[in-house]
Amino acid sequence: MQERNYYLGFAMANGIGPKTFASLLENFNSAGKAWNATQSDLEPILKPALTSKFINFRKEFDFEKYKTQLEKQKISFVALSDKGYLQLLRQIPNPPIVLYVKGNADLLSSKLNKIAIVGTRHITSYGRQITEMFARDLAGSGLIIVSGMALGVDGVAHQSTINVGGKTIAVLGNGVDLPYPYENQKLYEEILDSGGAIISEFPPGMPPNVGSFPARNRIVAGMSLGVLVTEGASDSGSLITAKLALGFGRPVFAVPGPITSQLSKAPLDLIRKGAKLVTSAADILEELNVKSSPSKNKSSAKGETKEENLILKILENESLGFDEISRLAKIDSSKLAGILSMMEIKGIIKDSGGRFSISS
Repeated sequence: MQERNYYLGFAMANGIGPKTFASLLENFNSAGKAWNATQSDLEPILKPALTSKFINFRKEFDFEKYKTQLEKQKISFVALSDKGYLQLLRQIPNPPIVLYVKGNADLLSSKLNKIAIVGTRHITSYGRQITEMFARDLAGSGLIIVSGMALGVDGVAHQSTINVGGKTIAVLGNGVDLPYPYENQKLYEEILDSGGAIISEFPPGMPPNVGSFPARNRIVAGMSLGVLVTEGASDSGSLITAKLALGFGRPVFAVPGPITSQLSKAPLDLIRKGAKLVTSAADILEELNVKSSPSKNKSSAKGETKEENLILKILENESLGFDEISRLAKIDSSKLAGILSMMEIKGIIKDSGGRFSISS
């Protein structure tokens, strides 16, 4: 039997995680030899209780039946022993034994650089604007955008990437067959339809739990050249991802926000501790020494009337409320309401909680 199949078996064995599996490989030199080892040879590594549990499991585990189940669900897997396993992820301590993949598995072995974008679930209009900007411009420069498909920053990063025709990878803290959070069901499907990938080290059918999210975060950080935090509170989970990235020797980038906002605390704290302050995708590309390819940007949007182009000019660098646009454009509010509505219908601008911005 192929060596990679034994990796799949160990990934399914309850109680044997990446660290224990690494010890088995070190002692037996292959997953196959470890799988077929005697009880007396396994006990010094697994201890008696876990050894008995594992031996009972391997007697019952049917490799071919399980692989057939995965195929029926259109789920593939990449083992740590495979050439297609993410090289950056392979370098971290105790990398996942296998990664389950739904969607475009080729993205994992792609030579395209990957960058993680993470942040708060309680995103503000400012956070949404800058997350959209960075995701759009980084994806437009040829990078694959990685995030955790959570509500807030994660979801905006994935969606903004899809909107500009980029590729994105969502790392879940549960099985890849379970769209979570459930509010992101549509996003889950859009990621797959756009040629992206959904990955996890947890087997299909496994629901999320408290411990699975830090494990998920280590994959997000481990597979990326760097991590960008756009917005988050002082106790934001994105700080865990940033800390892991630093531990892996990967750069962390942070976007400064209004000092009056609690959701600026995480980026500002990271900057104080040495994270790279960034205000554009170009700052990240320069730091990573990644060459930029032409990307779409907001200034490419064109209006059909003099008023529409004036409004686009006003919104070029920031999102604004209705009253601010009326004041700057010097357009009567009753007339402006009609113009903005028409621009929304045309898809030129969008309204995010009462603030207008140019569509990606």
